[in-house]
Amino acid sequence: MEVVITSKEMVKPSSEEVYLLKPFSLSLLDQFVSPFYIPLMFFYTKPNGSHFDTVQTLAGLKKSFSKALNQYYPLSGRTIENRCICSYDKGVPYVEARVKGCLADCIAQTEQEIAIVLCGSHKVMDATTASAFMESWAAFNRGSDGEIPNPDMLDIGSRLFPPLESIPQNYLSSMESLFFREGWRTTRRFVFDDNAISALKFQSKSKRLEHPTRIVVLIAFLWKYAMLASRVASGRSKPSVLTQAVNLRPRLKPRLPQYAIGNLFGIAVSTYNSTDRDIELDHLAYLLRDAIDIFNDQISLLQSGDVMKFMTNQYNPVIEGEIDIFGCTSWLNTQDGNLVDFGWGEPTSSSVWRSETRYFSVGDCFILKENRKDKGIEAVITLDARTMDILEHNSEFLAFASPLSVPYPPKSKV
Repeated sequence: MEVVITSKEMVKPSSEEVYLLKPFSLSLLDQFVSPFYIPLMFFYTKPNGSHFDTVQTLAGLKKSFSKALNQYYPLSGRTIENRCICSYDKGVPYVEARVKGCLADCIAQTEQEIAIVLCGSHKVMDATTASAFMESWAAFNRGSDGEIPNPDMLDIGSRLFPPLESIPQNYLSSMESLFFREGWRTTRRFVFDDNAISALKFQSKSKRLEHPTRIVVLIAFLWKYAMLASRVASGRSKPSVLTQAVNLRPRLKPRLPQYAIGNLFGIAVSTYNSTDRDIELDHLAYLLRDAIDIFNDQISLLQSGDVMKFMTNQYNPVIEGEIDIFGCTSWLNTQDGNLVDFGWGEPTSSSVWRSETRYFSVGDCFILKENRKDKGIEAVITLDARTMDILEHNSEFLAFASPLSVPYPPKSKV
């Protein structure tokens, strides 16, 4: 499959008043995050029985994108010295392309018409910010109101957690070692249907955790088999840590709106020290739930202003010693396909573009998301190549997880 780039330009906020706004301050939480990129892809089918004018559609998308940037103007600026964002007139790279082939070849769908990809820096946005921006863009494109209800809340993150003049280098180095790992990484996608999730919930029950959620049981399952695969790949057992990204917006008091820009999330850390051959799923599920409870108890530290202590409590267990580290993010309660409707209905599919690479951000990780087509929950798994090869050939793992096709980056031409 070949991709031909037909247009490349910088798109700016449509209102020039935005250019005069004061610099947007990063929060202390933003200052800790590395500026890596994760592309989000949304696929849409041609509406049945309707005329789909490509030229008009592309022009409308660009115009509505510019309107959405009025609302989320920091996305159009540039970061200065890990402290603030300014120069909102710089704009965002906007690329249009044609695919010589059928997108159905990549995502097992039919009659695909258009794909929209958002690739934003994690320095400025987390998954919740990205989702809110997509909803605003989609609303403007279909002629609805995509404006932010209360613009004063856009920068609430930096007001609650003001930035420091500088972050100690040892903290930044530790974060770099956590997010960026050397070695070949590869990504595969798997889907869990309702029957698989129900069976895993039953296996994850215990006296300590009587009602495990679908998120907890799936993370526990992925962690277990990633650990087992890593043991085989390395030939030895090491302590294992799993980090869960936790959205702070609904946990803070008062709760913050979804459109509040920045990295308003924390990390819940679970540690498995045993080298036993058998890893019990119910024990991992309990560890994950317990980590969330501990995280919730520590939020008072964050709101009292002791952010550095909060961050130290989060990351010290992750950066000390020789351990396997797996990260996990759940988008199950973040993306609402009904709201990312550009006027052609909700997306038939969405995905995260992660290809084989030697240097990959976040290292070994899992992302959970809805998969409406296959009526289940999709796990996007990134591991080192050897560990992945072992995992995807594990019959016990495949008894619950069904492999999905993975599109590799096509060649592109200008």
